[in-house]
Amino acid sequence: MPELPEVESTRRDLERDVIGRSVAAVVVRDRRLRWPVPAALGRKLAGRTITDIRRRAKYLLIGAENGTVLVHLGMSGSLRLHRVPTMPGPHDHIDLVLDDGRFVRYRDPRRFGCWLWTESDPTRHPLLVHLGPEPLGVDFDGAGLHRRLRGRTAPIKNMLMDSRIVAGVGNIYANEALFIAGIDPRRAAGRIGRRRIDRLVDALQDVLRVAVEAGGTTLRDYARADGASGEFSSRLNVYGREGEPCPRCAVPLARTNLGQRSTWYCRRCQR
Repeated sequence: MPELPEVESTRRDLERDVIGRSVAAVVVRDRRLRWPVPAALGRKLAGRTITDIRRRAKYLLIGAENGTVLVHLGMSGSLRLHRVPTMPGPHDHIDLVLDDGRFVRYRDPRRFGCWLWTESDPTRHPLLVHLGPEPLGVDFDGAGLHRRLRGRTAPIKNMLMDSRIVAGVGNIYANEALFIAGIDPRRAAGRIGRRRIDRLVDALQDVLRVAVEAGGTTLRDYARADGASGEFSSRLNVYGREGEPCPRCAVPLARTNLGQRSTWYCRRCQR
């Protein structure tokens, strides 16, 4: 599933070419995403200028003069900017056609993503209003995370992936941040001291920043808006590396399941 770095990389790629262009048309080939694509989306956007592209957690907010498109890439979605006409494939569900002939194509083999429309403040949309702070935002720090985790008995990894605690952190980067911070992903979140939480926040922010600059992580379906693969996959310390030597101590890395998600860690380095 595309996580915060993949979505932010896509946002940056599109921002350079899309903002300030007007929408010539919206071609919807299949409305059957996680929620049906609004039938009026093309009519709402036609002739309107794209004013900004923001990100909230794993959502892209494509702003126009009269409203906002909420885009989620789901488990297998991607947005690709095409400069010349290209025949759509079976999983190419939506084209956002620009006034200069270029278009942004949404591809989603599993159709778990979404394209929704709102004319209100998008941050107050039901899908976004309960999200926690952005991990790269100025209001995310060790003190706040420690306070939100107080009394929690769930594993710390599950809490990092709870969007009400912190927004946009998925499986890849939760695994990596916990390894860097030296924290066992199974440890009860409420039993981790403040200093270790401070270390975890620093590790999480460092991992996310590096991953954004690398264009995210490509494992299977994800590609950047320019078609390039994310390069962070070559920098993974633990994710997907069961049985391989720990980069720090050389003990074979372990795997378990937490919250129905595979979890990789070092039995020696993470406490």
